[in-house]
Amino acid sequence: MYASRPLPAYQCELLKRDAPLLTCQKHSPTSFCSSSIVITMKAFIVHAPRQSSIEDVLEPQAKSGEVVIDVLRAGVCGTDVEFFEGNMAYFGTGEAKYPMRLGHEWCGIVSSVGSNVGEEWLGKRVTGDTMLGCQQCKRCMNGMQHVCGDRYEIGIRNGWPGALAEKLLIPAFALHQLPDSIDDTTGALIEPGGNALRSAEAAKAAPGKKILVWGSGTIGLLTTQFALAMGAEVHVIGIDQSTLMLAKKLGAHEIYSDISQLENEYDAIIDATNSSSVPREALSLVEPGGRVVYIGVAGESSNVDSRTLVLKDVTAIGILSASPGLKGAIEFYARGEIDPRPIVAATVGLEETSSVLSGMRPEGAGIGPKVHIDPRVY
Repeated sequence: MYASRPLPAYQCELLKRDAPLLTCQKHSPTSFCSSSIVITMKAFIVHAPRQSSIEDVLEPQAKSGEVVIDVLRAGVCGTDVEFFEGNMAYFGTGEAKYPMRLGHEWCGIVSSVGSNVGEEWLGKRVTGDTMLGCQQCKRCMNGMQHVCGDRYEIGIRNGWPGALAEKLLIPAFALHQLPDSIDDTTGALIEPGGNALRSAEAAKAAPGKKILVWGSGTIGLLTTQFALAMGAEVHVIGIDQSTLMLAKKLGAHEIYSDISQLENEYDAIIDATNSSSVPREALSLVEPGGRVVYIGVAGESSNVDSRTLVLKDVTAIGILSASPGLKGAIEFYARGEIDPRPIVAATVGLEETSSVLSGMRPEGAGIGPKVHIDPRVY
């Protein structure tokens, strides 16, 4: 599960920390602590499919190269739902196991720093990369740490605790400082924004380009905004009428709820769905010489015919991570070219996380697909 090469310090320390809340040595046979005084925080923990709780866990302590974040906002993502329901592919590959602490879309304030981290980070509002590469392999050295074979993914892969908690531990190399022009809601939308920006860029969104965004969830709506900001004509197809109407309010030129309504001559199609049939349908509809961008992931095999890909001279691109797009997303948001906040329907406390993951809409929620958690709300 872990790399055979020597692990960086932050990875070694993580392995030591994956322990329950312990009492002092006098009352426990363990040797992890030497005092009955422990500092705890609240965290959302998933123990098994649809079984979760809010628990007191040990606060993280920043070691060399690390910082601790006071979480201000954490977004609930479709990936979190897959883990909550127990059908995420990482369970089958051994890259994830229960219990899990979810949450990879977040913003917060640096509250403590470990050695070898500049104290100027203290008090800074930040967000951070989900992907934590080993920082030693060829991929990491070439700026591709988000596909490092030995990577952790915060709240997702190989047990790194996520941001659905009062505090979060993260290596300093993964931090991105937020300017004052980005509020907490927007700050917690940097991670999905990075994915959406990469999707729009992969589609070559620009004036004169006609792009179809397939899916009106968070990534679809954000991708629509980025593609519009780049000057493209953007059409959106989805199954949820309320989020389709939101796409229209955000500037989409056309919206559709049925494939039979679609026009043709799309220079690019972006699949932001979890449908196993859309990858093939997108390939059949895109213009010859066009581009198909795959960022949605289905729960089962999604097949495309490579003959169609070849004979139409289509470029197909897969998007795994926001990592290369985080800086650009921050810049777009900071300049005010995109306002992602209408996508957030509600912000609730940590105690409502289970209900949100179960599909319940918070009372008074708007029409957007995204719900944020504020761990400070009780």
